[in-house]
Amino acid sequence: MPQTLSASDMVTPGSLSPPTTEPTDGEQAGQPLLDGAPSSASLETLIQHLVPTADYYPEKAYIFTFLLSSRLFIEPRELLARVCHLCIEQQQLDKPVLDKARVRKFGPKLLQLLAEWTETFPRDFQEESTIGQLKDVVGRIAPCDEAYRKRMHQLLQALHQKLAALRQGPEGLVSADKPISYRTKPPASIHRELLGVCSDPYTLAQQLTHVELERLRHIGPEEFVQAFVNKDPLASTKPCFSDKTSHLEAYVKWFNRLCYLVATEICMPAKKKQRAQVIEFFIDVARECFNIGNFNSLMAIISGMNMSPVSRLKKTWAKVKTAKFFILEHQMDPTGNFCNYRTALRGAAHRSLTAHSSREKIVIPFFSLLIKDIYFLNEGCANRLPNGHVNFEKFLELAKQVGEFITWKQVECPFEQDPSITHYLSTAPIFSEDGLYLASYESESPENQTEKERWKSLRSSILGKT
Repeated sequence: MPQTLSASDMVTPGSLSPPTTEPTDGEQAGQPLLDGAPSSASLETLIQHLVPTADYYPEKAYIFTFLLSSRLFIEPRELLARVCHLCIEQQQLDKPVLDKARVRKFGPKLLQLLAEWTETFPRDFQEESTIGQLKDVVGRIAPCDEAYRKRMHQLLQALHQKLAALRQGPEGLVSADKPISYRTKPPASIHRELLGVCSDPYTLAQQLTHVELERLRHIGPEEFVQAFVNKDPLASTKPCFSDKTSHLEAYVKWFNRLCYLVATEICMPAKKKQRAQVIEFFIDVARECFNIGNFNSLMAIISGMNMSPVSRLKKTWAKVKTAKFFILEHQMDPTGNFCNYRTALRGAAHRSLTAHSSREKIVIPFFSLLIKDIYFLNEGCANRLPNGHVNFEKFLELAKQVGEFITWKQVECPFEQDPSITHYLSTAPIFSEDGLYLASYESESPENQTEKERWKSLRSSILGKT
């Protein structure tokens, strides 16, 4: 089975030399495409380096990097068609009589490339035409060894299972992300608060980690490229794709939902003693998230507690032991481009590489910052050089960042799921921003004229009171 690259895999040179290609448009003959800088080449040359032969197989790092970045220049289905065409042409698979000795050396390499492609980028094969291309090219080598047909059947079976799982999506992927407006605090007899569902901070941190990993699993590596696509100037007038980042966007919405859920749970209780209890509970949850390596939930909890409707509750905060909270805030301080967090992340990543248990393997990065890093990498470097070559050096760095994330998201959650808790986290009603402010003012009265006017306006618009 193909393996997704770890960060170290990204710079490991392959054991086989690339196929000989004629230099074009100023390319240097024999220019290394992975182990040297700067690296650039024409799109045609890069495609050729993806195609295996009887004596050559591309480096795993090259395969991942090119398949990840090529969609900026050519649609995946067109790339597959060109790869299949080159295989047929170079191995003379359209001839009535095949060179069986050569095909037997080439066949396993072709199947390995297709396995890595379908395993890492399954959404590239959602169209029936792409499945037809796979069957056609493998069908041409099958007469040399019937095992090739059996291997293809296994590959397609795994692909269909993967696509079916991706289509299902995690619980509450879309519908639960919409905040509701504050109306009236529901009666205690029907309202369920989080502490009533889970009162143990360690358990909640583990269930949050379960939700995070479940949602991360649906994000394809290609979404990181497609999120910041700039139309290729040498391509047609239309972008290569549209609306292909739904799982990435849903994960960002989950972060926002968790922020609002934390703030809602704090602002909901009528008594400040209860509100302080909820704040201290979330501080303990956040600390356990840090220990687990779940930095995304950690940041969402801190962000929720720092929202203005929560931070203004001075009488409530006066009853909270805040020392642990300030330590966590320091860890996630944005100063120095989140220097403290990046140090902690590197520590968690190192722990994951040397882990002896599945729990030690968990690394869930602060996702919005990862997106920001990839955005600035994309904006800071051109996709093509002035001579029209693809800036492959840029995409090597992109693949390093995305590849590390893909390794992290594939970790199996070691904690047993509690459906009642994860369902609550994904579906419990949350206040809108106005609803949070109104609940906050209802809990602790406005302190200045601006707050009084806003409170009056919110009571009028939401509650219909003057």
